[in-house]
Amino acid sequence: MAENSQERTALVIGAGIVGVCTALYLQREGFTVTLIDKAGPGETCSAVNAGGLGAGSCSPFSLPGLWRKVPGMLMNRLHPLSVPPSNFLPATPWFIRFLLAGRQRRVDEIADALLTVVSNIFEAYEPLVTDAGAKDMIQHQGRLFVYTSRRAFESGRYERNVRSSRGVEIEELDGDQTREIEPKLGPNVVHGAYQRINGHVVNPKRLVQVLAEHLVRSGGTLLREKVTGFETVTDGAPKVVTETASHTARLVVIAAGAWSRALAAQLGTEVPMQAERGYFMMLPDPGIRGPLQWNDKLLAICPMEHGLRVSSGAEFAPVDAPPDYDRALANLRQVDGLIPGLEMRELERGMGARPSMPDSMPVIGACPGHPKVLFAFGHGHIGLTLGAVTGKLIGELAAGRPTSIDITPFRPDRF
Repeated sequence: MAENSQERTALVIGAGIVGVCTALYLQREGFTVTLIDKAGPGETCSAVNAGGLGAGSCSPFSLPGLWRKVPGMLMNRLHPLSVPPSNFLPATPWFIRFLLAGRQRRVDEIADALLTVVSNIFEAYEPLVTDAGAKDMIQHQGRLFVYTSRRAFESGRYERNVRSSRGVEIEELDGDQTREIEPKLGPNVVHGAYQRINGHVVNPKRLVQVLAEHLVRSGGTLLREKVTGFETVTDGAPKVVTETASHTARLVVIAAGAWSRALAAQLGTEVPMQAERGYFMMLPDPGIRGPLQWNDKLLAICPMEHGLRVSSGAEFAPVDAPPDYDRALANLRQVDGLIPGLEMRELERGMGARPSMPDSMPVIGACPGHPKVLFAFGHGHIGLTLGAVTGKLIGELAAGRPTSIDITPFRPDRF
């Protein structure tokens, strides 16, 4: 993949956290980089990220026995999982693959693979945030999982064991011990689990913007254009066509999140990706010490520099479909049952589409049939977590070096 210095040009499609980190790592490898997106940096999925940096997030979302619970989830209006009727049939193949990924042997394989990448996230982010002057945007308060029922606590034991059996330290707590870590929690919290190695970002959108500004200051180019397709170029990367222009480079990286599936298909590669839309609302922060995960209600709660972000949702709908805020906010507002006296004054709301693969693993590697096109998408719930690691791996591939982590499990043709 390596080129001589005169030919080291790269075009990265997608200016979310994965695309921006990839552009920065390519720049560090000596490439002249153009970053292109229809929106500004961090304006789509990254802008609504829950903020977590899951250094121990190696468990897939599909687990043994989950298939028994799916019908009840879909029937519950306040459950985060929803599939609009018009998307039932289109999404069915994805859900079949998703449930098959929940077999115990496959769960172990996925967890082992994910551990190799999530274990390196802070090391991968370090040079990027240091150079951009953004080290203070990453905090290290860990993550506290809270439970308001014994049933939910026991239900989460399998997932905790997947992590702890791979060396991720998880401290199980009773209700009082949980409130010692987070005093704002109410008396209905009966159990907790504390994962110390996790971190969080105080403003995901601003982090992406600061990193993108550093890219431009260092000689990169940022274009706000919508990519519509590709034109074949002999003996090289395909020409990237937008609504207003066309662009050539010796290397093309597709890192466009949930929009990557359509772009990959134009190059002859079908990937089983679904847009999994999540929602958030910002509330006044009552002084929460660090990120929380209320597992009974599947709500993520994260203190940020501009308020308290409450996130949830697994809405499998077309990526450009209008948001369903009525359902989403009914779910998010359940947070008032966890933190007594929480001011339910909505400061902001938003929706973003996660690029979710059925096996919970990203797609990282060369496009089949197009060796000068690299894929970097499909990160699902851990896009912010894996942004810098993915960027580093793409940089190594582009430079023609062996990757520091085995990317075979994430290859585009694994399905």
